[in-house]
Amino acid sequence: MRPGVVVIGRNEGERLRRCLMSVHGQTACTVYVDSGSADGSVHLARGLGAEIVELDPARPFCAARARNEGFDRLQQLLPDLAYVQFIDGDCKLFDGWLDRAAATLDARPDVAVVAGRLREINRAASIYNRLCDIEWDNPPGEVSEVGGIAVVRAQAFRDAGGFDATLIAGEEPELCLRLRQRGWKILRLGDDMAGHDAAMTRFSQWWRRAVRSGQAFAEGAWQHGSEPARYRVHETSSIGFWGAGLPAGIGIASFLVHPAALILLAGYPLLGARIYRHMRRRTFRPGDSMTYAAFCTLAKFPQVIGVGRFHYGRLTGKRRTIIEYK
Repeated sequence: MRPGVVVIGRNEGERLRRCLMSVHGQTACTVYVDSGSADGSVHLARGLGAEIVELDPARPFCAARARNEGFDRLQQLLPDLAYVQFIDGDCKLFDGWLDRAAATLDARPDVAVVAGRLREINRAASIYNRLCDIEWDNPPGEVSEVGGIAVVRAQAFRDAGGFDATLIAGEEPELCLRLRQRGWKILRLGDDMAGHDAAMTRFSQWWRRAVRSGQAFAEGAWQHGSEPARYRVHETSSIGFWGAGLPAGIGIASFLVHPAALILLAGYPLLGARIYRHMRRRTFRPGDSMTYAAFCTLAKFPQVIGVGRFHYGRLTGKRRTIIEYK
């Protein structure tokens, strides 16, 4: 049996049409999960033959919840389901990927999740799209985590309890962590898997996406940071130091001690240079390496806002909501 497909989306419009058309003929069944779209996405998906799940708006929307409910519906339709491809409505699946992923899982009973190369469809449209494509260009092999576009072994997914629906972001690596704790392996193949349409053309979109990543790092560290893997502790500590600790220290020192303390701002170019060297060692081109290094350094500031946002919500009991950048 071919893998089933769970597509999630919210106001994706023509991107959703492209996504559903790309999985047509490759899957045993397609379930589309809609999170309150107002653009006719449900009607479009139904017209293309997808099974529809509309999330109850009385509960907060998030990708984890949508994927879980899509998986549950897929299981009802296909009780003997072995593998599930999760994909977002702003992506299109490449021909042949599902067969390649299923064959890999057939041959590797120790593997719970298989992902391939995710490519940005309009890489040249903006510097932000290019950053996404660089971010997703990772070497194949056994890895600690992959993103949300992946094929998952249904039994492993059930045993792990699915995605954590309390997370508004970062649910995919968190699931990979729990799967690895149960002895499963996560595998990235070198094959092209899907194309993604980030549609990021403005700095404000990139900023919101970085805020969301900071919140995901903070929540992951809060949940699992005390465990032996020290999950997301390094990332959160780095964000705290570069995004808040160092600027505050420089400001205080320059005011109370001597303005020459501003020389410590040189730490940021040094951080960028370290990231640049790392990317060059991974054989990225100089231009891509420089762009990625600059934005990784700059990202510490919106990410620290995300960290603060998480802890503020945790301490006040305020409900956290999804951060959309499109």
